[in-house]
Amino acid sequence: MGCEGYGRRRRAIGGGAGNEPIGPTRGSLLAFRAVPEGFSLLLIVVLVFAVIFDYINGFHDTANAIATSVSTRALRPSHAILMSATANFIGALTGTAVAKTIASGIATTPSGDQGQIVIAAALVGGIVWDLATWRLGIPSSSSHALIGGLIGAAIAAGGIGSLQIAGIYSKVIVPLLASPVLGIVVGFLFMVVLLNVFKRAHPKRINDRFRRLQLLSAAYMAFSHGSNDAQKTMGIITLALVAAGILKEPTVPIWVILLAASAIAMGTAVGGWRIIRTMGQRVVKLDPVHGFAAETTAATIILGASSLGVPVSTTHVISSAIMGVGASDRFSAVRWGVAGNIVTAWILTIPASGAVAWLAWEVLSRLL
Repeated sequence: MGCEGYGRRRRAIGGGAGNEPIGPTRGSLLAFRAVPEGFSLLLIVVLVFAVIFDYINGFHDTANAIATSVSTRALRPSHAILMSATANFIGALTGTAVAKTIASGIATTPSGDQGQIVIAAALVGGIVWDLATWRLGIPSSSSHALIGGLIGAAIAAGGIGSLQIAGIYSKVIVPLLASPVLGIVVGFLFMVVLLNVFKRAHPKRINDRFRRLQLLSAAYMAFSHGSNDAQKTMGIITLALVAAGILKEPTVPIWVILLAASAIAMGTAVGGWRIIRTMGQRVVKLDPVHGFAAETTAATIILGASSLGVPVSTTHVISSAIMGVGASDRFSAVRWGVAGNIVTAWILTIPASGAVAWLAWEVLSRLL
């Protein structure tokens, strides 16, 4: 091979002068196996935070899919959770339009480590708000907690100029205002139609039939939840990969899709019983026909939003659909005091999670 070729070979595998080892050491081999090429320790921490957020999102939002079917006794709680986890996983595999909105339509993040710190702070904001509202049994939006965290962290790092105002307006503000209105109006109208179609039927027969139909509507709702909410974590992971230089464009890799789908499904399997009780019992007393109407209304709106790449709040949609369905019997059937507390949480979600994310950025940027 010749001396020159031999020298090149020594340098390529780590050899050098003196007593330096010719081959890779055991420690370097372990390090190579443990950390894939391009993945820094900081990026791995961000990915762990993202999976934790997705898992919390799953058990925080379990009520979105199963609260009505559990409260009407259409499904046993254990069966409802298993069904919801499965449907969430399948729904998460159906597209990436919402993920691309999160990855490129909300804020411009710095590259390198600074970008990873921004994303980590955004996830901290979302996680803290989700855990706080779960502890209080308030069905707030995990979607807007994450978006609020991203906005707060981005402003802390780069100022208002780092925000994509047009994207926030069209993809966040408009859906934030429109989706609850749609949920209430469509839920009310759909319930009025059902009551008129079956007005001559015996109430017990109606309840028995719609209790069976709720098996389908609950699965439909869980499927739609996965199609929208799991994509938000896909988007934040993709954003982190772009900031790290691993991806040149915000195209969601298949491993990210499977990771996010699995995390939200496992979280859903745990079940968030505090919020399930609020959604299924405290807002309005539901019969199976009401549960079917609310779930079908909400799932249809959410799937429409997913196809358009809009990160809509599944919590807002199902909560407002329940209110609309309940109001179709009589306006006083809805416990508007409880509903008011839920709406207050909706209003506070983005600024509160943004403030936590800002504080997290201030701390992390000094530590890392």
